[in-house]
Formats: sequence, C-alpha cells, structure tokens
Amino acid sequence: MKHSRNKTEKNRFIFRKWARKLYALFSVLKTEVKICVIPVIYCLSLPVLSIAAEPDSTIVHYGLDEIEISASRAPSIFPENTRVLYVIDKAEIEQSPATSIQDLLKQVASVDVRQRGAEGVQADISIRGGTFDQTLILLNGINMTDPQTGHHNLNLPVSLSQIERIEVLEGPAARIYGPNAFSGAINIITLQPRGNRLSAQADAGSFNYFNFGVSANFCTGKGNHLLTANRKSSSGYTENTDFEISDLFYTGQAITPKGNLQVQAGVGEKGFGANSFYTPVYPNQYEQVRTMFSSARWISNSKFHVTPAIYWRRHFDTFMLFRDHSPDLYKNHNFHRTDLWGVNLNTWMIWKGGKTSLGTEYRTENILSNVLGEPLDLPVNGHKNNILYTHSKTRNITSLFLEHALYLNNWVINFGIMANHISGNHLGWNFFPGVDVSYQIRQSLRLVASWNSSLRMPTFTDLYYSSPTNIGNPDLKPEKSETMEGGFKIRTEKIRGHLILFSRLGKNTIDWIRTTENEPWQSMNHTKIHSKGAEFTLQVMPENNQNTKQQSSYQISYLFNVLNKKETPYISHYVLDNLKHKLTVSVTQPISGHLSAGIGFTFQDRAGSFTLYETDNPPRETPYPPFWLADVKVLYHLNKFQFFVSANNLLNKEYFDLGNVPQPGRWMKAGVSFNLNFDNE
Repeated sequence: MKHSRNKTEKNRFIFRKWARKLYALFSVLKTEVKICVIPVIYCLSLPVLSIAAEPDSTIVHYGLDEIEISASRAPSIFPENTRVLYVIDKAEIEQSPATSIQDLLKQVASVDVRQRGAEGVQADISIRGGTFDQTLILLNGINMTDPQTGHHNLNLPVSLSQIERIEVLEGPAARIYGPNAFSGAINIITLQPRGNRLSAQADAGSFNYFNFGVSANFCTGKGNHLLTANRKSSSGYTENTDFEISDLFYTGQAITPKGNLQVQAGVGEKGFGANSFYTPVYPNQYEQVRTMFSSARWISNSKFHVTPAIYWRRHFDTFMLFRDHSPDLYKNHNFHRTDLWGVNLNTWMIWKGGKTSLGTEYRTENILSNVLGEPLDLPVNGHKNNILYTHSKTRNITSLFLEHALYLNNWVINFGIMANHISGNHLGWNFFPGVDVSYQIRQSLRLVASWNSSLRMPTFTDLYYSSPTNIGNPDLKPEKSETMEGGFKIRTEKIRGHLILFSRLGKNTIDWIRTTENEPWQSMNHTKIHSKGAEFTLQVMPENNQNTKQQSSYQISYLFNVLNKKETPYISHYVLDNLKHKLTVSVTQPISGHLSAGIGFTFQDRAGSFTLYETDNPPRETPYPPFWLADVKVLYHLNKFQFFVSANNLLNKEYFDLGNVPQPGRWMKAGVSFNLNFDNE
C-alpha cells in the first residue's frame, strides 16, 4: 500500500491503496488509520482472527517499523512473534563498529562468538550455552549449515555491507527449520535488489588491513538484480595470522502477478594463517576454504500459499598442519569436499480456524576426504594438486512439518511438530513437537512461554576425524533436547525489550573429552546436560533530532547461564566451556546534522577451562579470565558519501575466545563509501 503523511499530524497515515496483506493494516493498529474503502472498517471491528483476509501481494506494503520475520513456518510480523527473536537491522549495522558478521553478532547477549581468526576468518557461533555445532545458519532462509564441522558455518560469500538484517531465533527450532537448530538459528537476510544503483566502499587500518567492495543494482524487464564483489586482506596481528578473503554474490528476483521468484548464488575463498587454531602444539598451521552455492525459491500469491525451494552448496577445505617445512613423519595435508543439496516445499493458508502450514524437506549431505568418512574401494580424483579422496560418506535427511497458529482475542497459540528420518542410523522416524503461547496484557506488553524439542546430528568430524590429538567415533547418536522458557516482551515506539527465563535438558550430548591433559580428545555421547539461565534486553530510542541523519539508541543486554551435568572423570572440550555471564551496552548518539557516534562495551565471564601451553612448562588446565572490551565508531554523512573511523578493542585488552589463540589488540580502521541512485538522477 502507498501512503502519504500529513506533516502537521504526526501519527496519522492515509492509505491510498489497500495491499490486502494479512498484516498490512494489523501491524499499524497502534496508529490512527484512515481507510478510503468503507468495508475495511468493518474488518477492523472483528477479533484478531479476522486478519485472514487474503490478498494480492504484488503491491509493496509499508510496515511502519514492522518487519516480516521467519520465526515460524508461515510468515508473521515481528510484534506477533511468540518466540524470543533478536533482530539487528540495517541502521544498527551501519552504526556498529563491526566489520564482519562475526563481530556484529557479538552485540547479542545470548550469542557466544568464539573467534579464531579476526575479520570473519573463522568463528564458532553458539546460542544460550550450546555448542557451535548446535546452531543452524541460514542465508535468506536457505540452510547453509556445514555437515563437516560447525567451524565452517559462517563461510558465506556475503560482506557486511550487503546485509539488510540478521534474525537470531533463541531456543530450539527443529519444528521450524529441521535438524541442527538445537539451541537456536541465525537467519542472515541480504539487501533485496531494487532500482538502479551503484555503490562502493573502501577502508584500511592496522596490521596492513585493507577492504574494498562494490555492488550494483540493476533492472532487466521484470527482473531486479544485485551483484556484489568484495576483497579483504591483512598481514596479521601476530605471527601466522595473515589472511586473504574474496567474495562474489548475486541475488535476483522477478515479481509477477502470480508470485515472486527469488534466486541467489555466490562463491567465496579464504586463505589464512591458522596459528594454534586446532592445537597449540603446532602453531604454524594454515587453511584454505572455498564455498560455492546457489538456490531458487518461488513464493506464490494464491490463497493457498505454495513455496518450493531448491538449493546446493559445495565446500572445499584444505588444512595444513605445517604451513612450511613439513617433517618427514607428516604424510599429507587434510583435504575435504562437502556437497549438500536439498529441496523443500512449504505451504500455508489462513482460514477461520487460524493459520496452518505444512512442509517437507529432503536433504543429502556427502563428504569426500582423505581423512573423514568410510574407506572407498577406489580413490576419487580431487579438485587441485592431484588430490586423491580415499574416504567418503553420504546421509539423507527427510523431514515433515506441521504447524498451526491460533488467534483467540489476546491469545496467540502456535503449535507444531517435525517428523525426521536420517538414513543409516537405524533410529527410524523421530518426532519433535513444540508449542509457543503468548498473551497480550496490553498493546505494548506481552507474556510469552514455550516448550520445544530438538535434535542435532553428529558432524562428519565428530564421526570420523582421527589424528595424534583427536579420535572420532562413528557410533555416535544424534543428541536431543527439550527446552522450556517464559517471560515477557515489551514494545512501544521508544522502548523494546524482553526478560526471559529458560531451561534446556540435553540428552546424548556430543562432546570431545579426555581424562588427562596428555591424552587425545575423543568424541562421545557424553552425558545429560542441564542448561538454565536468564536473559534481559532493553533498548531505548528517543525521538529523532530533526537536524540529524541518525537516531539515538541506548541498549543494555545481559545473559546468565549455568550448565550442570552428572559427575564424570572427563575434561570437556566444548560442552561445559560456555559463557556464564555476558553483558553488552551500546550507545548510538547523533552529534550534529551529519555526524554520529556509536560505542559498545562487552563483558564476558566464561565457565570451563583450557589447556594452557607455555614454553618450559608442562600443559595445565587453566580457567578463562573474564574481560571487558570497548569498540567505537564515528560516522559522517555528506550527500552520497559516508566516512567513518572506528577502533575495535579500544582499551587494547589481552583476551582469549578460545584457549591459546590470542585475539587482536587495538585495531584502528578508517574508510569511505558512496551510493549513486540512477533512478533519482
């Protein structure tokens, strides 16, 4: 729907066209609305269930600070969401000192970002005390989770400047996204191609850092296209931490009266010094990865919505334990190629009884390797350097989904179930139900509660990786969990926030364990893990200063989490190594008409320990010390240009996200970007 705004009446919106979307007018009930079609007024007098009026969605709608989110099988708007969903929008991304997706996610209290290499080289992402293999990663709703290891989940050929928003769904999400959304899911939404525009950015900084990117939006007939390229490099902040990253990404859409066709494709390469990434015994490690993917999805406009999608992803990983001068005992580097492809179908409709969705997905995961998998009868030629893959493994995952949302006055009840079958594990079909409930106390305050179950399949690394320091276990079972949570959410024009208590019980939890510091790590279904905690977020956004380009924002978030398990003699490598306390504070403040500043503080106190390696001392278990970090960014807008100066780790703290892998000290950057809109020229 199109709108016009009377400048003298701040909260009145006059709509010239009615988009007939289920949320188009419902999302703005908190404002005074003037409708040009009399019968629509009658619809507003009905209970919430009357939003079932169904629509021609070819008209672009205006959400009035509401966005369509993907925290359920059928689309809904943010205020209707019954789950805890943290959204980082474009304005926050622009003002943030972060220059990678990993750095950006650090501002979410519930997310544990454990970086090995800086600037998006590699990071492990977990939610609410889970492990990095228990978080599902999606790109524009397409599952990009790597079956080899969660270390590769964020190997995405997308630069931060092309991100529209990031949705962090906290808690199990198997009945929405399928297996591996064990402790949560992160959906990265890129900018949608519109109009004819050209933009570019360049920045440089400490440690010979340089970043350059260019993007072009263009139209061809009914199609809109966005093509981006990015290159980033650094000589490293300490020995053997240099990197080179190159990304190429395309997304396009064609909007027709019957629906919307969306396609995306990309390729990305990284080469980086991996100083002590996987073991401090050999600090001269090196790794090269390459990712290729593509997907296509159709979104129909019919009353019975049908959304089929198909996707493919290939990932190459070359790991060198010795970057230079390998000893005679070292036989070969590790070479891996993973291929995954899948098809899914999601359908949904609105009727008198609510909103019902049905779906199914079939996904195949395969690995070729000289280390991981089961031995091949005949080797397979690799992609480079006359590599021979000697091992392989394939598994097929079938999932069926059913979900229903029921609207009863102030109540929203969303319940569903996923049925899942994984080939080769002799477990047959497994079922994972869940229910989310919310009650709207008043327009700005909503009580929420949920119970959900989920699972996580072992990665190929969990199953098969063996080395002098690690021993895999091909008999691992999938891990399962049940989670309960409850609290309230508040949302007004100026204030947003939530307070949630949660409790998760994990069974057959997969971990790498050992009994002494000198033994190799072994993967096993460790024990039952009980995770419980609380999360609090409050964001205040005062009125815009009309003389500035930016809006003030003040935010504080806190996570408390504790894990309990049965007493065992084992040392845990991942499962019990989690954030116990995390506090984030951020301030965005306009300074003048074109100048603004953003500053963020983070406090982390981690439970667990790591094996400290020091010269002339035997290895010993050492607890993680807590630490504070501060980041700052100053932004200046001038016509089509935008200039910035930023400092990460402003206080130059020494700290570890992962034991024996030191993180960078103070990192200064400065850059410029510009945007040309040819439609307005």
